[in-house]
Amino acid sequence: MSLSELMIEIPAEHEANVFGQFDAYARKLERTFHVTLIARDGNTKIVGESGAAQKALRVLTQLTELSKRGNTITEQNVDYAISLVFEDQEEGIVEIDKELICHTLQGRPIKPKTLGQKKYVDAIRSGMITFGLGPAGTGKTYLAMAMAITAFKHGEVGRIILTRPAIEAGEKLGFLPGDLQSKIDPYLRPLYDALYEIMGAESFLRNSEKGLIEVAPLAYMRGRTLDNAFIILDEAQNTTPAQMKMFLTRIGFGSKVVITGDSTQKDLPAGTVSGLDVAVKVVKDLDGIAVCSLTSKDVVRHPLVQQIVKAYEAYERKNEKKGAGTSRGARRRNS
Repeated sequence: MSLSELMIEIPAEHEANVFGQFDAYARKLERTFHVTLIARDGNTKIVGESGAAQKALRVLTQLTELSKRGNTITEQNVDYAISLVFEDQEEGIVEIDKELICHTLQGRPIKPKTLGQKKYVDAIRSGMITFGLGPAGTGKTYLAMAMAITAFKHGEVGRIILTRPAIEAGEKLGFLPGDLQSKIDPYLRPLYDALYEIMGAESFLRNSEKGLIEVAPLAYMRGRTLDNAFIILDEAQNTTPAQMKMFLTRIGFGSKVVITGDSTQKDLPAGTVSGLDVAVKVVKDLDGIAVCSLTSKDVVRHPLVQQIVKAYEAYERKNEKKGAGTSRGARRRNS
């Protein structure tokens, strides 16, 4: 094993951002790659085994460039940069960061943060219908909303239509008070939250009154033809095959559609087939339709969320294997 000493220039004004509070990110790189980082006078020396030192250098180079572009480095940035280096991906987090969609009302830029998210945004931009599949926290709905609002502001579509099935998440809520809009609002709250953050409440209400932005339950889509619109169907795993077919056949000329869902979080009655699962199998090979599968690597919430998603995936795989083994044993006993 040959030791290497590599140098990288990290300007003093970016050191705290790149190394993290109390050098937390620097310590993580040292533990991950088994190297030692020595920072002095705007230069950082990387000491370690040759291959490991090269990997650490690539990560630090990416983080420094990200900092120079005005980004606040997060733990998610560090973890993802490390994972890309281990996978020998040619694209790094700097290339991903160049993909700006829009800004929130407070001026925060909205960008894809992982390769999976970048492919998802590219698919929405170039295709007519995009399926965004993946676990919670992967930005499926939020990025789709950002793309819809951007297309609306640029005059690419005449209106935005947001819809999701009105189904309880494993709880019986009983009768809700108020008029029809008040009854369905709790089911559509996540869509409102994204709209308010990106567009602002006043702008949303103004365009909503004009009928240019519509937030409605999926049941309201029957019998309509949706032309020149950006349509988002959220929580699509809770549709039935009949509902999904109805929705897909509403799409008119000049429209763009994004369908998001997580097949592991169905709230349908036991034994009911998900319309999302059926639709992906039926239409995945048609021209103009893209299916983007996001994974736990694309989770951009708190790092603990990524660990929770991975733990559930491992648990479900273990149960599937156990179930398959039980079924084979039963067949042998019955034969």
